[in-house]
Amino acid sequence: MYQNRRNFIKKSSLALAGTGAAFAFPMELLATMRKRVGPNDRINVGVIGCKGMGFSDLSSMLKISETNVIALCDVDENVLESRTADLEKAGIKKPKWYKDYRQLLENKDIDVVIIGTPDHWHCLQLTDALQAGKDVYCEKPIANSIEEADIMLNYVNSSDRMVQIGQWQRSQPHFVDAINFVHSGKLGEIRLAKAWAYQGWMKPVPVVADEAVPKGVDYNMWLGPAPQRAFNTNRFHFNFRWFWDYAGGLMTDWGVHLIDYALYGMKAGRPKSVMALGGKFAYPDDASETPDTLQTVFEYDGFSILWEHATGIDGGNYGRNHGISFIGNNGTLVLDRNGWEVIPETSFNGWGKERTPKMEAILKDKDGVSGLDLHTVNFIDAVKARDASKLTAPIQVGYDAALVSHMGNVAFKTGNRIYWDTANGKFKEEEANKYMKANYQNGWKLPMI
Repeated sequence: MYQNRRNFIKKSSLALAGTGAAFAFPMELLATMRKRVGPNDRINVGVIGCKGMGFSDLSSMLKISETNVIALCDVDENVLESRTADLEKAGIKKPKWYKDYRQLLENKDIDVVIIGTPDHWHCLQLTDALQAGKDVYCEKPIANSIEEADIMLNYVNSSDRMVQIGQWQRSQPHFVDAINFVHSGKLGEIRLAKAWAYQGWMKPVPVVADEAVPKGVDYNMWLGPAPQRAFNTNRFHFNFRWFWDYAGGLMTDWGVHLIDYALYGMKAGRPKSVMALGGKFAYPDDASETPDTLQTVFEYDGFSILWEHATGIDGGNYGRNHGISFIGNNGTLVLDRNGWEVIPETSFNGWGKERTPKMEAILKDKDGVSGLDLHTVNFIDAVKARDASKLTAPIQVGYDAALVSHMGNVAFKTGNRIYWDTANGKFKEEEANKYMKANYQNGWKLPMI
């Protein structure tokens, strides 16, 4: 068993090393998969934010023959050109281009909108899309602040539109199987759940000077409600994640996925208190703002949830660079994107005597299906049925994970243990409540109900 487990862990770590390209799909192959569908059966899709996961989501959705992409929106014309070329490889004609998402939403032919923009745009774009009558597939985290998350939850719950959040692990069968095992009670009383992301591939973000806005980029539209500042390539495209104006670092990037499953397994809601310790310990002088090292403890009645992350290191818990573990009296279940296992506790039978396992050891590899593909199929099925109860990651799932993740960042920013007031939906400390707020600028207004 030890040799098998060691090989399993090694395989898991190697598999994750290429996660950045995990959702890449040969567009030429997509052309062979799509079947002709009559105009009345087509679901027309528009994408807002085409650089990263927005296009991965679209590529997955286009494996469903009824879907038909007719619009791409991105502030970077270079991205629009490259994504259009990708679609042409799949035999898909050039969609209409937009740089302003509001103009895309005016297109009455669009049924479904994919939102793949940086986090600071999600609230405006989701609420505007709902008001335009579109169904929405929105990337995680749902918001860049607790205030925005509250608004988005209210908007979706007041709407008849289908909204799926891009927490695709909710549709991955081996994740579902693992949580069913956790809920079976076989692990015994669970006193601690851990979630972690150790990202060895992440190098320092080098300090570079501000520069002229690249040709073809509408930088003012990229900034949107974020504070005005000169263009800097560090804050553009992928690296926006490490700057507070636009995102919440690894806590809201990987954390939303993994904390979601810790909450799901523990059937947990809002923590009673949160405390966080960390900082820029790996790369103290690089350009990023968010902590590269962080430990966060969420207190609940009868158990705790621990989040931790570190950049530049792959040696995470149980030999895995990411995952969730549920530590029970009978055994520990460890889950990541490559499978899950149960490590039994053993009974002490006296010094010098052999210990006996309290339960059976289990080792399960990942199933051979794409969680993202199942997630987009689930969304389109709900769209066709007009039944939000079918969604595997509805707005509440996205809200819960985002809220808890943002609470961790608020605790880090205050440097204190902070307490949640469930009755009033805010912290008991006024200093912490300041960090709940969205700070919209440049004439953009926070949506209100």
